[in-house]
Amino acid sequence: MHGTRQGTAVVLGASIAGLFAAHVLARSYPRVVLVDRDEVIGTNLPRRGVPQGHHVHGLLASGQLMAEDLIPGLTQDMLDAGVPMGDLGGQLRWFFNGRRLAPTRTGLMVVGGDRAVLESHVRSRVERLPNTEFRQDTDIVSLEHDDAGARITGVRVQSRGGGPEEVLPADLVVDATGRGSRTPVWLESMGYGRVPVDSVKIGLTYTTRRFRLRTDAFGTDVSVNPVATPKHPRGAFLTTLGGDLCGVSLTGVLGETPPADLSGFLEYTRSLPVPDVHEAIRNAEPLGEAVTFRFPASVRRRYERLRRLPAGLAVVGDALCTFNPVYGQGMTMAAVQARVLGEQLAGGNAFSPRSYFRAASRALEPAWSIAVGGDLAFPEVPGRRTPLVRFVNAYLDRLRYAAHHDPRLAEAFLRVIGLVDPPERLLTPGVALRVIRGAYGSTGERAPIRTDTSRAG
Repeated sequence: MHGTRQGTAVVLGASIAGLFAAHVLARSYPRVVLVDRDEVIGTNLPRRGVPQGHHVHGLLASGQLMAEDLIPGLTQDMLDAGVPMGDLGGQLRWFFNGRRLAPTRTGLMVVGGDRAVLESHVRSRVERLPNTEFRQDTDIVSLEHDDAGARITGVRVQSRGGGPEEVLPADLVVDATGRGSRTPVWLESMGYGRVPVDSVKIGLTYTTRRFRLRTDAFGTDVSVNPVATPKHPRGAFLTTLGGDLCGVSLTGVLGETPPADLSGFLEYTRSLPVPDVHEAIRNAEPLGEAVTFRFPASVRRRYERLRRLPAGLAVVGDALCTFNPVYGQGMTMAAVQARVLGEQLAGGNAFSPRSYFRAASRALEPAWSIAVGGDLAFPEVPGRRTPLVRFVNAYLDRLRYAAHHDPRLAEAFLRVIGLVDPPERLLTPGVALRVIRGAYGSTGERAPIRTDTSRAG
């Protein structure tokens, strides 16, 4: 049942962020229209409009909890359909610098596997809502606004098959069009100035292949994750897709591209600091061709810093903030932003873009600080490294070292990267003491501390 607001909300883009936003909007508006350039209804295959959709994805622990809160019953729907899920610390194998974090049951679930399948489950729940509708195969031409440019009044669209342009009137337009969002260009042309941008260039490349396994590589686990670090900049994500199927996404940073040909792909897995991925797929049956996706930089558009904003506009998902995908934060932060949007609409008060963007920025900050801090640990990445960033990265090196034999430290670390606990939780006296005590392994080897992270790129 929708709330007391009148009129229509239009969501530009029907990917994960747009779908979460639409589900929230449907509680407040009598009509919600989702516009997308692709055919989205009835498909669970990667789409042209989601180029990252071929690659291994995960909904982090907090994202799973938040998605369930936004769409009750979604988790059970996916479980019933066989979508892989596992305990964050007990069924996901995490490796840093060749060492596995101590396995630990956290009680926190991660939803993983096929991005297009995850999206299809969220979309089916939005489709069931009586006041939502989809406009497929439709290009977004421009925003519409009043004569003074003070309010967004709708969006101009055109069928991809041709024909005349059409204006969809809207009381609220939510941009969920991803990294290629044109809202900054439209706002500048309306006289609102240039949207400030923060960015960190990481030069990441994903190459993904699917395989049919001949032997069980997982047991009761759902993924194997040797994460790229400055010492070992090649990384991978091996994830079960159910049954004997798996997906493998190899990562290369700072311009290195994991090969797409099968022999080169397998050789790349051999070069990883742990053998698990290579051993799993070296005799597996390859399915289809490899797909490569390039991600030049994390980008955060700071709409909250504009002096003026038009009424009737919000931005969500990658259109607002694009995270380095190795941290798996994108879908989770889309759920976070949808929750913020819902909070701003609660009570029937007039929607304030300024209030929304400020609240969304605060909600984004923990995930952004984790992603940026992690990227700046690579000396070659350009960016300003404050004394705090240098200290935290050195401290995290030691914490991860200690966590490979301390399950409590492993859980504390995973709760932070799972966005359940804030980053400062790792600096509490209790955690710090365990880090200090764990600075020496059972062999007496001291945890390595990088000292070159202060170099500016």
